[in-house]
Amino acid sequence: MDKWAGEERRKTTDNWHIIARVLSIGGWLFFIAALILSYYAAPEKSYGLVRYHHLEVRDSWLTPLTGYLFVVLLFSAFSSYLAILINKYRQRRTMDNTHFNVVLLLVISIAWASYIIFHINK
Repeated sequence: MDKWAGEERRKTTDNWHIIARVLSIGGWLFFIAALILSYYAAPEKSYGLVRYHHLEVRDSWLTPLTGYLFVVLLFSAFSSYLAILINKYRQRRTMDNTHFNVVLLLVISIAWASYIIFHINK
């Protein structure tokens, strides 16, 4: 890793850095909430014991929870996008962190939201 040869003038973290961290942590918390919400919105599994006892199994997604799931995923994607924008305009040195986790969160949230739009709400 290349060392920066200049003088470090940054004394503390600025407010934009704190805002970007809060947005990225908030995006991950929204994503975890989406995982929990998808557990309750998804169709139930029909295991052998369930079929043996002739229990009723829901085989479709719950529409109201799916709508909430979509909104939570959009919040996750939006907060990660804002964190990426703040990091892009704030970081100027090559040794600054690139925050690949926020980019990954944005890609996964958009992919999951597009799956909901095209496959679940038909």
